Amino acid sequence: MPAYNSIFNSEPSPRLIGNFPLLPLRTRTRGPAFALPADPSLAASESPEPDSESYDALDEVLGLFRANTFFRNFEIQGYADRLLVYGILWVSECLGKIRPAMSAREAQKEVQNVALDTNFSIPGDPGFPLNQMFEAPASRQDAEVLKQYLMQVRQELAQRLLARIYEDGSDRPSKWWLSFTKRKFMGKSL
Repeated sequence: MPAYNSIFNSEPSPRLIGNFPLLPLRTRTRGPAFALPADPSLAASESPEPDSESYDALDEVLGLFRANTFFRNFEIQGYADRLLVYGILWVSECLGKIRPAMSAREAQKEVQNVALDTNFSIPGDPGFPLNQMFEAPASRQDAEVLKQYLMQVRQELAQRLLARIYEDGSDRPSKWWLSFTKRKFMGKSL
């Protein structure tokens, strides 16, 4: 059974840095991504339908995370799959920071600290775990834009993930999400 690929692979020529796409996002976080309109009728822990104009690649990352985490191999079929792979690895990183006894406030503090950290590798850096799948940015300016975009993706994904983990209003994380803390997508981590 193959892994689930991104529906955004069919998008017409997204802006690329190296071979990493800068897809539009539904976000309030500052960054270089084009902002999609928000759907005010949805709770923070819900995603719009895939055919909605508010549906973005980060909704897809959270929707496919649990299914794709079981795969050790992933065939990249388009540019958007690279964002999907990076997003799944980032969600795994965030889940590794949350402990079963953490309150929502403690988890938010822990995950936001990691999301706001500017010391992380981008494609082309020696410490980036997936350099065989990603091309390095062509210039220093492109590298800076990619880093800003990845910061925006990391912050937005962290917010949405926390909203889903603590969606039932309790002060304990969802055991259904935390059961994936030990899993490593493709055997990699950021």
